[in-house]
Amino acid sequence: MLRIALDGPSGAGKSTLARDIADYYGITYLDTGALYRTVGLAAKLRGVDPHSETEMTELLPTVKIEVRIEAGEQRVYLDGEPVGERIRTPEMSMYASAVSALPCVREFLYETQRGFAKSNSVIMDGRDIGTVILPDADVKIYLVASDEVRATRRLNELKAKGIDTTYDEVLADMKRRDKADSGRSIAPAVKADDAVLLDNSNLDRENTLKAAVQIIESKMK
Repeated sequence: MLRIALDGPSGAGKSTLARDIADYYGITYLDTGALYRTVGLAAKLRGVDPHSETEMTELLPTVKIEVRIEAGEQRVYLDGEPVGERIRTPEMSMYASAVSALPCVREFLYETQRGFAKSNSVIMDGRDIGTVILPDADVKIYLVASDEVRATRRLNELKAKGIDTTYDEVLADMKRRDKADSGRSIAPAVKADDAVLLDNSNLDRENTLKAAVQIIESKMK
């Protein structure tokens, strides 16, 4: 069993690196951020205030979220329907940040995440994997990049998906998300004490993977 926790701010390239590591080691990738985005989508569709603990507590028992591995890829389903790219917009980023600050939402998703790791070699990416979800992970990496690099990457990603936005909008959204995630009282997005910092501001995809593999191999020794 190999369990890897990959944390870091939005736009650092966590999901890309997590997929590459999963492929390299032949383990499963669980995108935990997609789960919070899906809860946010449920709140939006039902007209529920994502900042309200009371409203979200009433909503959650009626929500069914499933994680399926199909053709080697994670697919998230909300009430039996695939969420697809609907959860990848800047608006859903803010919804995810809002709901992730609520204890009821975090408890709702904790067991899904931890249960998956109990029976699978897995890499999970998010903001509190190494501190809360998998505090005893075999390897913990905290991935960062500069604000400008992260915003450019996210903008290109959104444009490739046909989502119309601007660099300034993406950068502003990213900074709001960073502030909200790091400042929340419940499971704030911070680096675990035993996580290895990896700054990929000046690294391409291939070299980011190489650097991560070096960290993992060093830890496994």
